[in-house]
Amino acid sequence: MDIIFDELIDSYLATNVGTVSNFLSVALSAHLADNITALYAADLLLSAGTGNNKLINHDKLVRSDKIYWLDRIHNDAYENIFFDLMDNFVSHLNRTCFAGITGYEFHYTLYEKGAFYKRHLDNFKQNGTRAFSMIMYLNSEVDGGDLRIYQGTSSRDISPNAGKSVFFKSNELEHEVLITHLPRMSITGWLKIVG
Repeated sequence: MDIIFDELIDSYLATNVGTVSNFLSVALSAHLADNITALYAADLLLSAGTGNNKLINHDKLVRSDKIYWLDRIHNDAYENIFFDLMDNFVSHLNRTCFAGITGYEFHYTLYEKGAFYKRHLDNFKQNGTRAFSMIMYLNSEVDGGDLRIYQGTSSRDISPNAGKSVFFKSNELEHEVLITHLPRMSITGWLKIVG
């Protein structure tokens, strides 16, 4: 995995937006997508909001996705494989780049047909602990739902194909999720510097 980790980091260093196509295996992507489908069927996904836990706002004109927070306490076999992968990536990032990451948080994200998330930054004004944003896509079929990242006067669109990961500084790059025409599934989260 170190080669894949290095490819993600090197592309970030070159363009401020790291991407790699095979961060998650095909099998793991499929299992995690199945988890989202089961959570959705059981009505366990929650409408996502903007802001932190104290100042949350649910505005469907800004953001219309649904989420479910991941936690090792769930003891799901595939989520635990994902967490092990993230532990290895954070260790590699800290060892090779002296990033100082001390934690992370991730959630499943589902954009139903027609859903979107308007242009935003991932860092809270009241809490700057999010250092890097990461998205790992789970879709085997894609129609819309591209991630648009703004860099100065230009923008870049990234398609949400299964296994792909995107990595960038949380407080630097505004981005949005364009309208999706098929359900769009991912794991989204942040590498954090706490204390």
